[in-house]
Amino acid sequence: MDFWSLMWADFKAIVTDKAIAITLFGGVLFYSVLYPLPYLHEVPTKQQIVVVDGDHSSLSRQLIRHADASPKLAVVGELANISQAETWVASGKAHGYLVIPEGFRRDLIRQRGVTLAYGGDANYFLIYSAVVEGLMSVGIDAGRYVQFNGLLARGCSAKQVKHDLEPIKLNSVPAFNPSLGYTPYVVPGVLLLVLHQTLLIGAGILGAGQWGREGYWQRASTMQLIFARVSVFSIIYSLFTCFYVGFCNYWYGVSVQGILSQVVLFLVPFILCTAVAGVAFSCLFTRRDLPTQVLLLISMPILFVSGFIWPLELIPAALIWLAQAVPAVPAIQGMLQLNQMGASWVGVVGFWWHLWALALVYLLLAYLGVRYRLNR
Repeated sequence: MDFWSLMWADFKAIVTDKAIAITLFGGVLFYSVLYPLPYLHEVPTKQQIVVVDGDHSSLSRQLIRHADASPKLAVVGELANISQAETWVASGKAHGYLVIPEGFRRDLIRQRGVTLAYGGDANYFLIYSAVVEGLMSVGIDAGRYVQFNGLLARGCSAKQVKHDLEPIKLNSVPAFNPSLGYTPYVVPGVLLLVLHQTLLIGAGILGAGQWGREGYWQRASTMQLIFARVSVFSIIYSLFTCFYVGFCNYWYGVSVQGILSQVVLFLVPFILCTAVAGVAFSCLFTRRDLPTQVLLLISMPILFVSGFIWPLELIPAALIWLAQAVPAVPAIQGMLQLNQMGASWVGVVGFWWHLWALALVYLLLAYLGVRYRLNR
């Protein structure tokens, strides 16, 4: 059986197998929408809070008005005590609360320290952060307002008072994440992991369904079958990668700073290495359902050890070392630096050689595994 006929036979086996076709074609399209969907509205605004006002002064009422005017907060009620506020948060009527202590105005005027209490449901990190950030900003503004009026009353000029209260102005410009949201740094890495996992699943199902059975694959040599299968999956996933790295990044507004030629050059060993790894991985199974189950179980660990969801410093060194055998890990780390952070080729060439080295290792494993399966 010649090489091109073998490639065509593999391609037909992929597209006519419902499980593989749904995993590859359906999965890639489905996840391109599913994963970014939770992050589309990534900047929480107007989070509902309640206020427990123990002072009932003009300054506390002004603080409440400022909180309600904040772009991050919306005051939905004033309650009598903290227990009621906690009940509102627990029931979902509000996401947080502000407690203004008794003597708030008096202590500020006397230049004594005043403690404003904030509370909320920290299970929703973005929402909780928005509530705390909004309340802290309002509290700081209230303190400055009192200081401003006090200094004016002592005869200081307004210009000098402004300078004294704000001696330093911070101009913060995000370098790699302009929107300060999840989409620019989560979506690119997750989409690469989707490519990696679906390719391994597709190759695993294809091999597990063929080993030990009669078919065209038994009329080919070991290396011929490996190269044909790797070529077919590489061609298919080259198109998928263009869709993810090209269209999806621009569609979801992900920051793209890489040079096209360098990005393409970097992705070549990633696709080849993952395809070879898929062939080697398929030799471990003779049941078609097992590859999907195994890869779904290890998807989240791979995501965490890739280093962009969770800091690598908080992960055991042994896990980080073992993760270097997974093609997705160096690919994600290198691509994020190259394409999202604008790193030079010199800065990511180590990941590039890493992928080529993994490709050679998996080629050896694929050869041993396929020869063993064909001989059986």
